[in-house]
Amino acid sequence: MPRPISATIHVSSLRHNLDVVIQSLNSATSMSGARRPNIWAVMKADAYGHGIENAVRAFQAAEGLAMLDLQEAVRCREAGWTRPILLLEGFFQPEDLEVLAHYGLSTVIHGHEQLKMLEQWAGGRALDAMVKLNTGMNRLGFSVDDYPAAFARAQRLQKAGKLGVVGKMTHFARADDNIDATLEQIRCFTRITDGLPGPVSICNSAATLSPDLGAYMPAGPAQWVRPGICLYGSSPFADISARDFGLEAGMTLAAELISVRGVKQGEGVGYGHTYVAEQPMRVGVVACGYADGYPRHAGTGTPVVVNGVRTRLVGRVSMDMLAVDLTPVPAAGVGSQVVLFGQGGPCVDEVAAAAGTLGYELICAVAPRVPRIIQD
Repeated sequence: MPRPISATIHVSSLRHNLDVVIQSLNSATSMSGARRPNIWAVMKADAYGHGIENAVRAFQAAEGLAMLDLQEAVRCREAGWTRPILLLEGFFQPEDLEVLAHYGLSTVIHGHEQLKMLEQWAGGRALDAMVKLNTGMNRLGFSVDDYPAAFARAQRLQKAGKLGVVGKMTHFARADDNIDATLEQIRCFTRITDGLPGPVSICNSAATLSPDLGAYMPAGPAQWVRPGICLYGSSPFADISARDFGLEAGMTLAAELISVRGVKQGEGVGYGHTYVAEQPMRVGVVACGYADGYPRHAGTGTPVVVNGVRTRLVGRVSMDMLAVDLTPVPAAGVGSQVVLFGQGGPCVDEVAAAAGTLGYELICAVAPRVPRIIQD
């Protein structure tokens, strides 16, 4: 018998979440009569742990896909995706350019080294590119002072037939919690890119779902947005839940009780006895631990659902097991289902908050040893 734990990938829910984004964009742009922005569905880290091929099937309504890993981009092509694919960190070695050209991939250009590799490249199929401006994230992108010259170099590469469409992009640092900081980034972007041709991409998940979306969209060329975490059923905002947006969990991590025992008042549970029973209780041991990707720092009180009843984790998470309070579930026994997060259980964002992290980390961290069940 395999160990009783699994991660179910809900392809229909991924599809639903993309539709939520589309409807949000339609609503935000309907007042002005503008066409909604194009969508790059972001599929970093094996589609946030949901599987590249599953996400390709789910995101057919998007105009393009965006990711980091070159091999994952190739997998998208092999899965039948024929529309644009954007490499968000671009390429790293000169030989990568041949792969980009062969598979018709688009690239972000964020550094002088990439421009130099393109200038030295013999050429082939022209690559579409987005030249990235650092407007305050201070991660990737050309500085405000360097951007005009960098964009001009990209235009020369365009004339030489090495680049095709050349656009402009940036990345917001605080779209989830500070509109003023975000508007300052937009003002910087608009000031530096004003008059430069090509499409624009500035909005990630938080900006895409924000009620202030209209303020984030500079007038002019074609717009592309880059929704990521929201496509997988997690909210990009700390104070607005996924349920409030109508999003559905794309992944459900579930296991079973493999032991049930009585614990006396004053007895500790698990390593370090970080939880001590305040009264006699039943404790269930779940076949899930940090080696499965469940957060070790999730402490007593972290929500779980046993047999459809909400209860809590107690004590310290072990490598392969964790303990739950069965007081609210008197009928639970060995074999009872436990939903750690996802459909039928707590939202991944709730679990992440209890562990002092983000839903992003939890869905990306589910270990390869956990069997995947693909549910269309």
